[in-house]
Amino acid sequence: MNPKFLLDFTVGHMMEKNTIPKKFVPATVPGNVQLDWARAENYPDHHYDKNSDKFAWMEDLYWRYHAKISKPATKPGEKVYFVSKGIDYEFEILLNGELLLHQEGMFTPVRLDLTDLLDKNPTSELDIVIYPVPKAEGRPRNKSEADESAKPPVSYGWDWHPRLIISGLYEECYLEVVPATCIVDAEMRYELSEDLSAAAIELDAELENPGGNLLWQLLDTSGTEVCRYEFAKHTTSATTVFTTPKLWWPNEHGEQYLYTSVFTITNDNSTCEHRTRVGFRRVKLVPNVDAKDYGFPLSANLPPITVEINNRRVFAKGSNWVEPEIFTGLITRETYEPLVKLAKDTHFNMLRTWGGCMVSKESFFDLCDEYGLMVWQEFPLSCNNYRDVPRYLEVLESEAISIIKRVRRHACLAMWCGGNELFNDWSGMNDQAHALRLLNALCYRHDRLTPYIPTSPIPGMGHGCYVFKYDPPKLMTRGLDGVTESYDCLTAMIHSTKTAYTEFGVPSASDVDTLKAIIPENELFPPKPGGSWQHHHAFYAWHDDALGSWLYPDVVEYYFGAAENLEQLVAYTQMLQCIGYKGIYEESRRQWPRCSMALNWDYNEPWLTAAGNNLITYPAKPKPALYAVRESCRQQMASARVERFDFENGAEFVAELFILNDLPEEIESLSVKATLVSDSQEYDLGVWKTGVTPSSLHQNGNRMAVKLSEPENTLMRLKIVVEGRPDMSSEYVFLCKVAGSKKRVLPVGLV
Repeated sequence: MNPKFLLDFTVGHMMEKNTIPKKFVPATVPGNVQLDWARAENYPDHHYDKNSDKFAWMEDLYWRYHAKISKPATKPGEKVYFVSKGIDYEFEILLNGELLLHQEGMFTPVRLDLTDLLDKNPTSELDIVIYPVPKAEGRPRNKSEADESAKPPVSYGWDWHPRLIISGLYEECYLEVVPATCIVDAEMRYELSEDLSAAAIELDAELENPGGNLLWQLLDTSGTEVCRYEFAKHTTSATTVFTTPKLWWPNEHGEQYLYTSVFTITNDNSTCEHRTRVGFRRVKLVPNVDAKDYGFPLSANLPPITVEINNRRVFAKGSNWVEPEIFTGLITRETYEPLVKLAKDTHFNMLRTWGGCMVSKESFFDLCDEYGLMVWQEFPLSCNNYRDVPRYLEVLESEAISIIKRVRRHACLAMWCGGNELFNDWSGMNDQAHALRLLNALCYRHDRLTPYIPTSPIPGMGHGCYVFKYDPPKLMTRGLDGVTESYDCLTAMIHSTKTAYTEFGVPSASDVDTLKAIIPENELFPPKPGGSWQHHHAFYAWHDDALGSWLYPDVVEYYFGAAENLEQLVAYTQMLQCIGYKGIYEESRRQWPRCSMALNWDYNEPWLTAAGNNLITYPAKPKPALYAVRESCRQQMASARVERFDFENGAEFVAELFILNDLPEEIESLSVKATLVSDSQEYDLGVWKTGVTPSSLHQNGNRMAVKLSEPENTLMRLKIVVEGRPDMSSEYVFLCKVAGSKKRVLPVGLV
């Protein structure tokens, strides 16, 4: 490793670019100017009440980072570089007042040779001037202000993110001393043979002052060399072949085997080494198996959306990943790891990294390599009409190339996507938009073996459900024309015929301790629109005429009666979230192979919300729904399809049983017993002798029914017991309502 010298920055703000701040405060790097200033001025916790509004004045100012630097000691021929891996968003870099670089874009790294300048002035002053956040002219004060920039739009305000637009040195910045001959960058790329038995390898190194001997080695997990190539003099590119590679597999489909690629250059005076980890896998998007039924032209009517990895088709189970922290400069491997590990433990194999957010730091992709989480990577476009503006397209091109070249090295990368909801009526783009044509071309040019789609959703895909209960007439778009009464997400999913569910959600309130930490005591109960509940997305978060938005107290009242206290309200909503997510994940799996993905909206959150569809509360606290989803994503399990959550007494309760098998191995014949248990009695639904379940397929069996006879309102548990395979057994909760009963039905967790 080359010596690195960290810099001691201060930061201040000014109205005009070419002025000096009246006040500087200590800056943390990596960090963000907004947090630095808030820390220095003792701002209150931005999670609490409406305190995040206190940052609004910072959006339209210039911010100046300042550091005094001294030239490090160097040997003959060595050079000194200023290096930054990420500056958000548009900025200038000056040394002793001389402009060295102007750049728009936060994902393109900076590497500036300061050697000659520091020879002239060994003690110098470095300034980095951050421009005001980008805002397209004439736009309302929302995400549309970002529709002519590559700045991720989420911080302009979203239904789960406050308007708090950040900027600054969010990745490390330092001086680096490099030898006269060194490796600036190096990459090993490959293409696996059809039978996966050999890898055709391309080697490419970028050198400073080429010379000396360049060697490449591939090391296995024990550090043993398994392949090597010695470059001819004055060459930096080559091809070779590696046979019988051990493959990288997604979570629960095999080992996440990672080799180490090592480039080494040596000469008489120095040795320089460049190491990266490499996983061998081949990934494609292939047509869903019944695509022929959708007619000509095939791809337009039903674009391929089944993941095939290493010649095996897999059902993509996972979630939508968002930034784990508002202040991106705080994000480290330690921020990412508990979240990625929880995803692995939940039997997920894919994370869709949503286009409204920043592209994650390198440690996120390292962790996904290690834990087997395939990454669906979107570019920073979301819910806007990104117009064909030349300046924007120039920035997008440079940013996209930087993103592709960084992320393509990772085994976890499964697909590229232009961005989120770009073909929807609120964005208005289509596949002729120059931004999307550009991204497609760049992905093909720089990473042609990784699949690309323009946006999500595309034809065949579904975004939604997003709530537990629906009411006509808003529901006609759900494909249930003619329905005249309310129904729930279980019913909606059973009647849906999508090829992939790439967003869906069921909301709940956050836990009581979290709510007490962000909502003033006098507002806590009952929740009301306005104030902190609304500021933290409980009301009017995403729909102007939906009073509840993510909290929906009216849904709680419909099923259980009005909550009497905060604890009841939280328990009710969290139980419904568990039931809804369990039903949606399992129903999407029951629809395999016509359906190939289930990725809920959303997995995590960047700050403390009052309510939302997230499975994990900031920073890494699982909601009960995460454990319900974990049960529903087991590779092999018994599953029950029931058309709705609530039943009237005297109605017929019907359960259709399934065996779900995501693994490439058969399941022997099983005996499956179904029982419905209430407070007053037990209903024996029967036993299903399954026969053999084929590998990587599911089967459905007996349709079991019983007439409900209950004296009072009650919650019922449906127990599906698999003899000899308790790991496959399942349990579900339903509601029976009795006319005239005034008995309150408390969630299972409160009984």
